[in-house]
Amino acid sequence: MCLIGLLLFAVTGITLNNAGHIGAKPKVTTLEQTLAPEMTALLNAPSTPKADKAAAPLPVSLREWIARAMKVEIDARDAEWSPQEVYVSLPRPGGDAWLRIDREAGRIEYERTDRGWVSYFNDLHKGRSTGTAWSWFLDVFSVSCLIFSITGLFILKMHAGNRPTTWPLVGAGLVIPLLLAILFIH
Repeated sequence: MCLIGLLLFAVTGITLNNAGHIGAKPKVTTLEQTLAPEMTALLNAPSTPKADKAAAPLPVSLREWIARAMKVEIDARDAEWSPQEVYVSLPRPGGDAWLRIDREAGRIEYERTDRGWVSYFNDLHKGRSTGTAWSWFLDVFSVSCLIFSITGLFILKMHAGNRPTTWPLVGAGLVIPLLLAILFIH
């Protein structure tokens, strides 16, 4: 688990560190639709939020209608409700998306931006907009790497007597990044 994870983590570390040198052309998809009258009525029903910037999910039947009509899946995430519109932010790894509904006219605007595979893997590296399952995976991977590193140090200690360069190299692995941080990061 650690070896493949470390390989991917190292590669995405390089792409993150050199993001300015890696060209990417975002692909933007825009969809527009008008809600059916019964769905527009749902937006203004007494049970929907009225306050500016109130947070509540879209009604289930409206989410299902949008999924059928626009092929856009919206989970039960909170939307921002104002008297004029409902806005749903849909961040995702490697891009972004949002949905806006005019509460009076029932007009829906949806925009999805895809920044490509490099951006997708960079966001996985950072755990940005990846959800609970990926967050747990990153935590398990991090603990595994800690165990991998700590047991590696114990193995080095066992064999260091026959290898005089062991501890100077381990010390350099600590001192070099520390000096770089102290001297060059301001």
